[in-house]
Amino acid sequence: MSRAFVFPGQGAQTIGMGRALAESYPAARAVFQEVDEALGEKLSALIWDGSIDELTLTQNAQPALMATSMAALAALEAEGLGIATASFVAGHSLGEYSALCAAKSLKLADTARLLRVRGQAMQEAVPVGVGAMAALLGLDYETVVEVAHEAAEGEVCQAANDNDPAQVVVSGHKAAVERAVEIAKARGAKRAILLPVSAPFHCALMQHAASVMSEALAAVAIEAPVCPVVVNVRAEAVSEPDRIRALLVAQVTGAVRWRESVIWMENAGVTEFWEIGAGKALSGMIKRIAKGAGTRAIGVPEDVAAAASA
Repeated sequence: MSRAFVFPGQGAQTIGMGRALAESYPAARAVFQEVDEALGEKLSALIWDGSIDELTLTQNAQPALMATSMAALAALEAEGLGIATASFVAGHSLGEYSALCAAKSLKLADTARLLRVRGQAMQEAVPVGVGAMAALLGLDYETVVEVAHEAAEGEVCQAANDNDPAQVVVSGHKAAVERAVEIAKARGAKRAILLPVSAPFHCALMQHAASVMSEALAAVAIEAPVCPVVVNVRAEAVSEPDRIRALLVAQVTGAVRWRESVIWMENAGVTEFWEIGAGKALSGMIKRIAKGAGTRAIGVPEDVAAAASA
């Protein structure tokens, strides 16, 4: 049996996430303390007792979700189920940073600071109201690429997240994304809905953020991962530090090829996917992609105990 650890992206955040882990496992609490110190603020207080509106701000959500994932991993490690038990790691968008941290390619403090920079840069790349994202349900990736191309009309409209066989997200200028919603409905989409996001992620409008991340990543040490990391923009495992650095920059404007990444891991022998951190969104996607694979979400102490007893 081969296992992959996968790490969630933005949208999974909830007030209180990770608190029970921190209360049950000293190693999990230490993760939140180190992230607080790295950022010079009590992000843990916002995560556990703050407002969901403030937590959902991209610059807060990104390091907060990573911290929660690393706390869950620390709890697993305390039960002898750490990174050594995984054949691959992967993460959805910001989750790729969590995956790299889990694989000891990035230090925890550096990961927290990088995600704070990334969140701010992505937020600042496009004025509020200029961009949008929409989920198109019931159309395959190739069809959505055609829809986005037709909707662009000289503006930016791209397939941004290939999540699973029936869910692809488009990103770009608001008017172009709205056109894509109408074209998708005409093409037979089951649903086509604008997403409540603050910026159009993973499209060409994020070029400023990519430039910021290029500079930030150049100043950070990246080690060879102890476990192969399946990266978003390539949908295959990568281990060379310089390549990881370049692909993290490309990821800001490039598509998240999640469906292909899961298929790649399944073809490489993975039979079990453990979603480490907040929520179960990735588990749902994986069940629709790799129908024969098992999934397990690890977000609270009970999940850790169940994994350990299994």
